[in-house]
Amino acid sequence: MKKIFITAFALILSITAFAQTERSLEDIDESNSWLKVGALIAAPSGEVANYSSFIFGLDVAAQFLRTNNFGIGLATGYTKYFEKSEAPAFQGMNDGFGAVPLGLMLRYYPQPEGLFVGTDVGYTFLSGVTSENTGGGYIRPMLGYHNYNWNVFAFYNHIFRPETTIDVQSIGIALTRNLRFN
Repeated sequence: MKKIFITAFALILSITAFAQTERSLEDIDESNSWLKVGALIAAPSGEVANYSSFIFGLDVAAQFLRTNNFGIGLATGYTKYFEKSEAPAFQGMNDGFGAVPLGLMLRYYPQPEGLFVGTDVGYTFLSGVTSENTGGGYIRPMLGYHNYNWNVFAFYNHIFRPETTIDVQSIGIALTRNLRFN
């Protein structure tokens, strides 16, 4: 877990080292800040795939372009892990379980339109499980395509839980719409 956070921090430092023009929060306008709202579909991976067959969710993020190429913001949403009908119970869940992430969003855009890379790092709260541990730290690296209005990206999501429980992992795709702040 420490290695992932150190890697993310090193990525942030290296990206900002190549920044051209930095903006402050007072400079927020529709040209450099927006709300990203969309949907995702995914497949569970790892041990949680024994309990869940399909994942659907909503993705919400507020982004501020610190430079023309580097965006930072807050990410959240809701993801539903649908239970397999023949699966044994996963920590007391009934009809699947939900996940609500709350994290820092980091994006690097080499061009105004085209490929981008990024990650979300934070904490995910799990709902619908009766375990004492109902959450954990998460990281969601991604690779995608963006333009002025839309983003489509592939991602890997990993929720790190204590050693005595199952980590929650998935691989999926998401589509988000950029809603400009005025």
